[in-house]
Amino acid sequence: MALGAARRARRRPRGASPAGARARSAEDWWWERLAPSGAGFHLLQADSALLLLPGPGPGRARRRLARRAQRPRPPGARAAAARPKARPRPEPQPQPEPDPGWGDRIPLEILVQIFGLLVAADGPAPFLGRAARVCRRWYEAASQPALWHTVTLSPPQAGRPAKGGARAEKKLLASLEWLMPNRFSQLQRLTLIHWKSQLVGRSCPRLTFLKLSDCHGVTPGVLVTLAKACPQLHSLDLQHSMVESTAVVSFLEEVGPRMRKLWLTYSSQTTAILGALLGSCCPQLRVLEVSLGTGHNSTPLQLPVEALQKGCPQLQVLRLLNLMWLPKPSGRGAAPGPGFPSLEELCLASSASNFVSNEVLGRLLHSSPNLRLLDLRGCARVTPAGLCHLPCQELEQLHLGLYGMSDRLTLAKEGSPLLTQKWHRTLWELDLSGQGFREKDLEQALAAFSGAPGGSVPALCSLNLRGTQVTPSTVSSVISSCPSLAYLNLESCRRLPRGLKRVYRGQEEVQWCLEQLLTSPPSPS
Repeated sequence: MALGAARRARRRPRGASPAGARARSAEDWWWERLAPSGAGFHLLQADSALLLLPGPGPGRARRRLARRAQRPRPPGARAAAARPKARPRPEPQPQPEPDPGWGDRIPLEILVQIFGLLVAADGPAPFLGRAARVCRRWYEAASQPALWHTVTLSPPQAGRPAKGGARAEKKLLASLEWLMPNRFSQLQRLTLIHWKSQLVGRSCPRLTFLKLSDCHGVTPGVLVTLAKACPQLHSLDLQHSMVESTAVVSFLEEVGPRMRKLWLTYSSQTTAILGALLGSCCPQLRVLEVSLGTGHNSTPLQLPVEALQKGCPQLQVLRLLNLMWLPKPSGRGAAPGPGFPSLEELCLASSASNFVSNEVLGRLLHSSPNLRLLDLRGCARVTPAGLCHLPCQELEQLHLGLYGMSDRLTLAKEGSPLLTQKWHRTLWELDLSGQGFREKDLEQALAAFSGAPGGSVPALCSLNLRGTQVTPSTVSSVISSCPSLAYLNLESCRRLPRGLKRVYRGQEEVQWCLEQLLTSPPSPS
C-alpha cells in the first residue's frame, strides 16, 4: 500500500515541468524582455552589477548550456567531456587592412605644435625619443630640429652601483654621439648636470647658452674647444660647479667681445676670474652674478668698483648674492669712476651683516639713471637719506627688508617718506620688512600713494610691512588708494588686531583685509 502511494506521488501530469525548469523559463523570459534579440546589445551579470555590453549576446540555449556546465557531473561524464571533439576548420576570412590610427591622420605641422607644447613644459628628453618609436609620422615630427632648442642632460644618479652607473653612462654617451649630428643642429640652450665626460661642442653651431651644474674635472682645453666650435655662444653658467679658474679665464679670453652673461659661485678662484673681467676681456658683458652657494666662505671678496666699471661698461645686471664683500678703497682725492650708465638691476641681498653703506652705494650707482630694481635686503647700513640722492628717477622695485637681524642693530627711526615721495609714481613693489620706522613716519610715507598728482592710479601691487609699526588706519588708507595691490604682508605687526597679522595674496584677500580693518574695533595701544 505504501509502495503504491509512493509511485502515485512520483507521477506528474502530462505536460507538467519540474520547478527548476519553470524557474529557468521565467529567468529566460526576463532576459528576453530586458535585452530582446536584435537590439544591438546584451546584458552580462557580474558579481555586484549588471553590465550593458554592445553586440549580440548569448542566446537562451547558450545560457542553458552554461548552467548545465556548472552542475555536478558523474566521473564518467567528466572524462567524456574532457576528451576534445573534432571541430570543422573555419574558412579563412580576408584580413582587414590595419587602421593607421589618429596619429597618422594629424597633419605634420599640427603634430609638431603639440609636441612643442610638451617640450616647452618638460623638455625634449626623454619624450621625443619615446614618441619617435610610435610610428613614422611621429618619428618625422620628433625629428624636427625646432623642438631641440633647449636640452638638459644628466647622467645616472649618484648612489647606483659602480658597474651599473658606468654602463648607463656609456649608453648615454653613445646616444649623445647620435643626437649631436642628427638633432642638435638647432640647439641653443644646453644644461649638463653631474657631467664628468667630454662636453658637447661639435654639431652645435647655434648654441648660445651653456650651464654646468655640479660638474667636475672640466679642463681648459675642453672649454676653449667649446668656445671655438660654437661661434654664437655668449652665456656661461658655472654655479655649483668645480671648474678651475684657468679654464674659465681661457674661455673668456677666447670668447672675448661676444660674452654677454656670466654666473659664478664664489670660491678661492673667483678673484682670478674677476681679474680677467677687470682687464676688459669681455667689454660687452651684460649680466654678472656671483653667489655664495651652499658652502661657507668667511674670506670677504674685495671688489675694485671703479675697475669693474671700466672693464664692463655695458653691464645691465649686477648681482652679489649672500656674499661677504667690500669695495677696494679708492683713496683720497681719487676721481670717481665712470659708473654703470646702462645698469638696470643691482642686487646686494645678504642674510648676514655686510659692508654696504651709503658711500658704497653712491660709488656704484652715481651714473645709473636707468635703474629699475634695487635689492638691498640685509644692508642695514643704508639709510633713506643716502637712497634719495641716487640719480635713478623711475625705480620700480625697492627691497629694504631686514630678516632676522633687526634686533641687534640700531635702525633708522625716520626717513621713509623720502623714499615714497621720490618713487611713488613708478614703484610697484616695496619691501620695508623689519625696518624700525615710527608709526607717524610710516603713515607719512604710505600717504604718498594716496595723493598721486593728476588723479593717476598708483602702480603699487606688492607691499611688505612685516614686523613694522604700521597702524590699521595706515593700512586701510594704502589699500584704498592702490587698487592694483595683490600682495600684502602684515605678519608680526603689533599695532594690528588679532587675526589680521598674516600674508594676503590676491586682490580678493587684500580687499577682505580692508573690510575687516574698517569693521573691527580699534585695538588698545
